[in-house]
Amino acid sequence: MRNIVETNILVRTRVELPHGLRMATEEFREGWNFTRSVDARRLQKRILKHGWNLVRHSSGLERSGVGPTSQHAVAGALTLALRRLTAHFNAVEIEHIQLTQYPWFFLARVIVHPYRIQESATLSVCDDAVPLAVRARQRSLPLQSAARHPLFASAMPQLKEMLIFVLRSTSQAATAVFQSPLRLHPSRAAQTSRTFASKTCSAPASARTC
Repeated sequence: MRNIVETNILVRTRVELPHGLRMATEEFREGWNFTRSVDARRLQKRILKHGWNLVRHSSGLERSGVGPTSQHAVAGALTLALRRLTAHFNAVEIEHIQLTQYPWFFLARVIVHPYRIQESATLSVCDDAVPLAVRARQRSLPLQSAARHPLFASAMPQLKEMLIFVLRSTSQAATAVFQSPLRLHPSRAAQTSRTFASKTCSAPASARTC
């Protein structure tokens, strides 16, 4: 998996580019690709040289994700954020990544900013194309946080699946330990048999069986 970091740029697989502009990309998920060795500033310079523009939307978008590693958590949060963008936006920049490590998983908080590669210098956006704005982070979660705090709720399905997997794995491992028969190494088993026979033969005559 690619190491996802801040300032990474992603573009849609079928993004329209100015004539003559070529970009090396790396596939991510669900119709989005990473651009290689380029940030928003460098990409804008390259696009301007071809007479087009890279227009940044004013509102950012935030989502959270969980995973067994930090990069899995970041990728999950990024995927959820990209799903919130309409087809109007054809590029996005990762602005901020925040990671929190827990005993069995990582929680990632990712903020992205949508862009549009286009010939016009102004961004005209209809109401249904505007992404959800970044919300102020609360210090504590209120009651019924899944319903009242969408940023927290976005990671809950992934977290639930991960906890179920951990519990099932632990339960299966414990069952296997208790159900597996006690097996001795052949040399250890032979030594045990000789010891038992020796003790039996040294017993009183009334109880002797050998």
